[in-house]
Parts: sequence; C-alpha cells; structure tokens
Amino acid sequence: MDLVPALQEPLKKVLGPATAKVMAEHLGLHTVGDLLHHYPRRYEERGQLTHLADLPMDEHVTVVAQVADARLHTFASSKAPRGKGQRLEVTITDGSGRLQLVFFGNGVHKPHKELLPGTRAMFAGKVSVFNRRLQLAHPAYELLRGDTEGEEAVESWAGALIPLYPATAKLESWKLAKAIQTVLPSAREAVDPLPDSLREGRGLVSLPEALLKIHRPHTKADIEDARARLKWDEAFVLQVALARRRHAETQLPAVPRKPGPDGLLTAFDDRLPFTLTDGQQRVSREIFDDLATDHPMHRLLQGEVGSGKTLVALRAMLAVVDSGGQAVMLAPTEVLAQQHHRSVVEMMGELAEGGMLGGAEHATKVVLLTGSMGAAARRHALLDLATGEAGIVIGTHALIEDKVQFHDLGLVVVDEQHRFGVEQRDALRGKGKQPPHLLVMTATPIPRTVAMTVFGDLETSVLDQLPAGRSPIASHVVPAADKPHFLARAWERVREEVSNGHQAYVVCPRIGDEDDDPKKGAKKKAAQGEPPEGDAEKRPPLAVLDVAEQLAKGPLQGLGVEILHGRMQPDDKDAVMRRFAAGETDVLVATTVIEVGVNVPNATAMVIMDADRFGVSQLHQLRGRVGRGSAPGLCLLVSEMPEASAARQRLNAVASTRDGFELSRIDLEQRREGDVLGQAQSGARTSLRVLAVIEDEEIIAEARQEAAAVVAADPELTGLPGLRTALEALLDEEREQYLEKG
Repeated sequence: MDLVPALQEPLKKVLGPATAKVMAEHLGLHTVGDLLHHYPRRYEERGQLTHLADLPMDEHVTVVAQVADARLHTFASSKAPRGKGQRLEVTITDGSGRLQLVFFGNGVHKPHKELLPGTRAMFAGKVSVFNRRLQLAHPAYELLRGDTEGEEAVESWAGALIPLYPATAKLESWKLAKAIQTVLPSAREAVDPLPDSLREGRGLVSLPEALLKIHRPHTKADIEDARARLKWDEAFVLQVALARRRHAETQLPAVPRKPGPDGLLTAFDDRLPFTLTDGQQRVSREIFDDLATDHPMHRLLQGEVGSGKTLVALRAMLAVVDSGGQAVMLAPTEVLAQQHHRSVVEMMGELAEGGMLGGAEHATKVVLLTGSMGAAARRHALLDLATGEAGIVIGTHALIEDKVQFHDLGLVVVDEQHRFGVEQRDALRGKGKQPPHLLVMTATPIPRTVAMTVFGDLETSVLDQLPAGRSPIASHVVPAADKPHFLARAWERVREEVSNGHQAYVVCPRIGDEDDDPKKGAKKKAAQGEPPEGDAEKRPPLAVLDVAEQLAKGPLQGLGVEILHGRMQPDDKDAVMRRFAAGETDVLVATTVIEVGVNVPNATAMVIMDADRFGVSQLHQLRGRVGRGSAPGLCLLVSEMPEASAARQRLNAVASTRDGFELSRIDLEQRREGDVLGQAQSGARTSLRVLAVIEDEEIIAEARQEAAAVVAADPELTGLPGLRTALEALLDEEREQYLEKG
C-alpha cells in the first residue's frame, strides 16, 4: 500500500529466492510492503489452546497443543517386507479434544526424539480422517519451549500472543511469522496515507505503529489499536479512489437529454395497460433529472427480482430517443439479450416499427445485436446503428467491438452489473461523440455499505416494491437424503402444477456433457430419490442431461420435458425458450442460464437440485423466475446435506424470507467479502484484509464522507503525497486484476 524504497524491496533479496517464490506463487506477496500487509488471521495465547474439538475437515490448520503420548510401531510392508517399516503415532491434546499425528518411514526419527509426552508445540497440517478419527499426517511442527531457555525464544514468539497467519501447505504460519520478523524493522519507514488531521481527529495510531502492533502485539489492546487503524486505511484509500472517479466524471461533458412533450415517451406511457408503482415513478424522476444535466449520469438501479426495472430502463431509453439520441442495453448472455429484445418489442408494439408500414408516427427501430448473428443480419443491424435508424439497440458484449459505430449514443443501460467490469463500461462509453449517460441495473440486492464500497462511483436508486399482480412464492427445503419421500412428493407437485395448466423449471448445477463431467459414467439416481453412494459432497453435482433423462423416464413420464444450457447453439437455445414461453413445453430442465431476466408468467414451480451448491443471492435470483403471473409460485430447494450443516442453514434462510436485502446480508456474513466484491465488479478492491463490509458499516460511511471532502478540496492530492502513493499502489493492483481477468 505504501510504496517507499524500503517497502518496495523485493522479497527475494531479503528472504532468498526459494521462500520468495513460494510467497509470490501461493500468497501473491512480492515486496517487503506486501508481506507487512499480510496480517495475522488470529492470535494464540500462550495459556490458551486452539480447540481441537472444532477442527475443519480437509483444511490446513495450525494448532497449539501438548503431547499426551507417543508410540512407535513396526510393521511389514512392500517396501519393508521384514517388518522394518516404522510408524510413529503421537496423540496431542488441548483439553477440548485429542488429535492423532502420524509419521512414517525415515520421517519418524526426529519427531520420535523431540515429541516427548508433556512437550508443547505448534503443529500444522491438513486434517484428514483415518479409521473414523481425525488425524494430521506428517504435520510440520515447531516446539514451544518454556521460559527457562532464555528470553530469546519467548521474544521470537511475539511475547504472550502468537500470531497465526493465513498460510498454505507450502508455507506454515510460523515460517511466515519468522519472515515477517525479518522485515518488521522496515515498518518504521512506512509513509502514512491518512491526512494528519483525520488521524489525530479520530485518535488513530500511526501506520508504522499499527504494523508493529498487528504483527507483534503484547496485549489485546495492541491488536485492537492496530486493526482500528488499518481498517481506516483500507476504507479511506478505497473511498478516495472512488471519490476521484466520481469527481472526474463530473468534469466530463455530456449532451443533456430531455424528452419532448408529445413524443415517443408520452405515446408509450399512453399504451401501458397499468399505472407505474410509486417506486417506479420516483426512480424515473431521479433518472430523468440526471439525463437533463450536462455531465454524464452514473446511476445504479437496484431492484428486487420482478420489481419492474426493465420498464424503468425502457422509459429512460425512450426519453433519450425522443431527444434525438440512441440508447443501448447490454445483457450478460445471448438468452437474456433475446429475451429483452422480445419483451421491449412487445411492450412498445407499433412504436417499435420505425420505418415500417404500420409503424406509429413517433416509432423507432429496436435492433438486436449478438455475437452469433449471421453475417447478413449483422451487417443490416450495424448499418441501422451507424445511420441512427435504430433508436434502441439491445445486445451482448458484441456491442463493444471496434466495428460497432453509433450515430449518436446517448444512454447505455447495463443489465446485471456484477458480470460487467469497469473497463467494458468505459469501452462502450467511448462509442459516443461525448460520453453517454450510464444506467446500471442489478437484481442482486446489495447492502448499503457494499454499494458504497463496490459501486461507490455510482449514485444509487432502489426499487423495493413489487408491481400489483405479482404473486407470492412459497419456498421449501426438500431434504432428499433424510426424507426421500419428500423428493417423490416434489415431483408430484410439479405434475399437479402442469395438470393445472402451468409449467415448471428444474435447475441443476452442471450440464453433464463430456466437457464438464468430472466422473464420466457415474449415473445419478438422485432424481428418483435414491441417495447416491457416499457423501453428498463427494459425488459430482447433478447434471441437466442426466436429470432430464431420468425425469422423462421416471417421475415426470408423459410430460413434455426439454433442456436448456449455455453450450447449446444460440438458435437452439432461442427455439427452446420460445417453445417454453409459448406453453408448448411442460418442464424445462436448465442450468443457471435462466437466472436473470427470463420471463414466463405461466411458469409457477421451480425445483432446484443440489440447491446447496448455489449461493444465496443466486437462489434468490432463480426463485424470482416463478410467480411472475397471477398464480402463486412454488420453489423447492432439494439438498442432501445434513440438517445441522451450514449449507442447510443457508437454504433455510432462503426459504424463510423473500427480502433480497436481508438475504444479501446473510450471504455476506457467511462468505468472505472478497468473493462478493470480486463478483460484484472486476477491478474493485477484493483484497480487503481487515475491513469487514457488514460489520464496519460506520467506518465505510464516514470514510466516504472524509474522502469526498479531501477530493473536493484537493482533487490531485498534491498536499498528500502518502495518500497519492497508496492510491497508485491500489490502482496498480486494480490494473493487474484486469489483466489477469483478461
């Protein structure tokens, strides 16, 4: 974060090439500064041991424990047929539980001498199970000697608190601790990014002091001081980066776009068979106010699944067409682009038939542009864009290609922002003679602080009421392993919905063709309710092709079952969606390609297989595909995970609430923010080390205010060289992430 010569020193000079290589490859640490910002995950107290009772399976752990006993066994094996094979079994305890360590072959000699009963040590390894007991095979260990061996040993273990670092199999926590001890003196040269007034006003310790205290705390208060300070660094530097982006945007010129009094927008509103909700009217006003200004709008439109975002976006697009410009809507997938194109043309009716016989007087052309279009259709579409004949363009990322030229691009609407990075937004923005206005839509509800952290360069509008006529959705967890008859009942419910004239989706995590099949030929019986062999987690996720075949031959025999997944040819996908939308197919077995935007009001039931393999917000999105008409919706979450597992608790949370904002909080609390931020926007700082987006809501909000004030007073940060340096480091990291994501 702080680039000064001592902290820029490459680790291979300081620690040697071998250690530096492991740190670079496995932990992304390259310089002394990087290593100083690799903070301990937690701390061990000398008198207090890690709980062996709560060890996670298959994870690398570091435990501090005492040797209870050690036994050396000899045995015969293919390598040592005369009974000369040796196995050392050591039992360690921490008062809460016991754990077996095993060493084999020549590896037994050193631990046999050192791990005597009563010895205390730190052990690190991967937790596995042998004979139904947890064990660590060949763990690395470091003896913890008593104070009798001189102060030095105690001092090297950081006094009373032992820092435990996020480590890897190749580099144990204490090796990291030793490396950090080596570079710690450089921390004194760290340049402080926080303005003095802010730091003193909030009573925060200096950066060098924070780095020393986080790596070598003597008391718990040291850790608190250090974390409080480092959280502010992360929040503030990130918010300054966002504030500068916002400031730069306000300096750009844009063409104000105001709809005419009796133009296309008025004609469209007159056609609508319903009135807009209060929320839709409020958000539309916010958008129209932004469009009327002479610098580009940058607005995030968050709306619950089915809250009518597309309608709000379409009205904004019509306003821009009214004022002589063009509007483009970008969708993340071809299925969704085609769907949007269909629904926009339907909503507009003859207003979408510009230049055609029977088109209305204010009509414009609505053009679809995707990567898989034939050459002739594509040429035609590109011509309509370049001449301005097409007022509204809907497409995928194909719209960003160099060949695509617009006559006068006035508004870009991006659907499902979290699949669409800042760079792509900028590329599209460059298509206008002046920067176009930007409206970003997402149906993934984002807690306020995440919106401030991830989309901090956008103003936010929220649509939180559902339009009249949307039906309730009942959600239930189906425990397929504990209660197979529940799964049988689920298929009966699907048949009942179909016999009432409705349709259903069945969603699976995997396609099941050659390319993605991890265990070829392992036929799944789960669709019939037979539990698979072994643990639910061990088998591959259920696949569309297998499940569709089993359903058609078994529980859903006689119904029209079709499949849909991302590897199908675009024309085939479109044909399947058309048949389903027309009601010709009863059940659609699909992957998550149906997750966003697919709108079939007659589909009332959804069964999600292996629901525990999807994230909370993804389940919420999927569920939003049913109950879109007048009949109530039903969503069944099928899982083989045991009642007590975290996965089942997640599913219970999804079943118990329809509030997407509440679910997104649960989602964030259960996952590391990095995942959420990483998904949300490529280029957002995903490496939050001490800042927790949900817990540190106040810090983020205050940092945003402070950052806005600093940038308003000094946009170039000329008076704050330390902050400028920290920003350069952050933005370098962003650029690297772009390059990696390619």
